[in-house]
Amino acid sequence: MKKLLSSLLIGASFLSVGAQQVTKLSASKANDFGIVYSLPQTALQINLSAEGTVKTPGEFYQYAERYLGSQAAREAISKPSSTWVLTGATITPVGVPRTSDETWLMQFKSGATTFLLVNSQGLPLALGTEIEEPALPPAPEMSRKTLNVSDGTAARYAMSEDMIQSSSLAKRASLAAAQIMELRQSRQDYLTGQAEQMPDGAALKLILDNLNAQEEALTAMFLGTTVRRTEQTTLTVTPGANGESEMVIARLNPVKGFVEADDLSGLPVYLDVKVTDKGKMPVNEKGEMKKFPKGGIAYCIPGAAQAEITFKNRPFARLNFSFAQAGVIYGLDPSIFTDKKNPAYVIFDTTTGGVRELGTK
Repeated sequence: MKKLLSSLLIGASFLSVGAQQVTKLSASKANDFGIVYSLPQTALQINLSAEGTVKTPGEFYQYAERYLGSQAAREAISKPSSTWVLTGATITPVGVPRTSDETWLMQFKSGATTFLLVNSQGLPLALGTEIEEPALPPAPEMSRKTLNVSDGTAARYAMSEDMIQSSSLAKRASLAAAQIMELRQSRQDYLTGQAEQMPDGAALKLILDNLNAQEEALTAMFLGTTVRRTEQTTLTVTPGANGESEMVIARLNPVKGFVEADDLSGLPVYLDVKVTDKGKMPVNEKGEMKKFPKGGIAYCIPGAAQAEITFKNRPFARLNFSFAQAGVIYGLDPSIFTDKKNPAYVIFDTTTGGVRELGTK
């Protein structure tokens, strides 16, 4: 096995496999029957979700008890507030190219027709067989959900001309309360069949929905509004060979939601990665470490690690995973892939560069 400092890829052809682009590197006379490739390091794709709650007092909150009763007064929002809390987290190992220009050469005998598939990042997928690249987990889309918010259109319909023109807050509150009572009476008339003109089916439902929306909009002027918004963000972290201890990967600002890890206006979201096992070189029957095969196909024997995400000292996600940075590099004998009777194939783990499957065709 020869270690190279070149990333030259000779004799490459491209295959369209699903939505991913897979490159086929062939051992041929043009490249002296050698294929240059890189092994991955393990990164962590982290998805975080948070919920923010924004409370805003209504215009008439100080009149809630007078017009809507003591129970309403207890529910009325008197001060504006905004809070964000982490609600979920997931951790998914993914393979990414090494930051160095470290590459490897798999060397075959003259006349070999072996080929290597590499993914869109140039990382090995399979040698001697064709497979599809495993799909990466989709990144979540940013989503927002609003609850208990007065509809602006409904509020405009509900506000009478006197309410709009009055400059007295107390007068507007009194008119709003009277309008709420009128809307409730109108709804009751429709529900009991006492309205002067009774519509049927969908028309009745439309009228009732409109009455409910207007009442909700006017009531929000006394009780206030609560807006709940959910947000998601995705980031990728590549731990070092010894893991990472409580690194800040994101922060939650009480007004803005997710902000950058170095933005001290937010509370920190921590990632802690601990190496739990180191990869070991294989040994022979005498317990002696095996030598790297001549011209061997380099692969990783990964170690293991545990990752945990915490926020406010509360754990949100924990994962034990195979970890390339804590592993060792060994090699497969290249001659098994050019055997004329039973040529071998190998499928690699794209997150570590380890061997997922080794067999013969």
